[in-house]
Amino acid sequence: MLDLSSLAAMAGAAFLAATLLPAQSEAVFVGLLATRSADPLALFLTASLANTAGSILNWWLGRLIARHGVEKLPARLRPDPKRLAQAQAFFARFGWPSLLLAWLPIVGDPLTFVAGTLNYPLGRFVILVLVGKAGRYAALWAGWAGLA
Repeated sequence: MLDLSSLAAMAGAAFLAATLLPAQSEAVFVGLLATRSADPLALFLTASLANTAGSILNWWLGRLIARHGVEKLPARLRPDPKRLAQAQAFFARFGWPSLLLAWLPIVGDPLTFVAGTLNYPLGRFVILVLVGKAGRYAALWAGWAGLA
């Protein structure tokens, strides 16, 4: 039962960390690896997939705003038009390779949102974001294994 609750905690932390809300999942991942409360491969897969799912939520929200306009959102939830335009210009300039950086703190989550506002194809989006996010968890796992 501990295994399932650990995986559920990992999934929740990873999903939340990928949304536009401020959260992190790396400490949860390494902590669960250290306590050996779940199979490391299961933790890795859970973290990678849940983190990618949170980014898909961002993409979807961006897509909704692109379709229906920012004006329909409550004022306190509207993105700053200047910052949104800057992020869209960054994505337009660097394109799909920038999605491999969706795992980065601060810039990664808004990047996935912007990809949605620019109608970036979901299939490609998922593959690129999953590769980047899985790479981050793989590096954490390798680092932990090297120290353990």
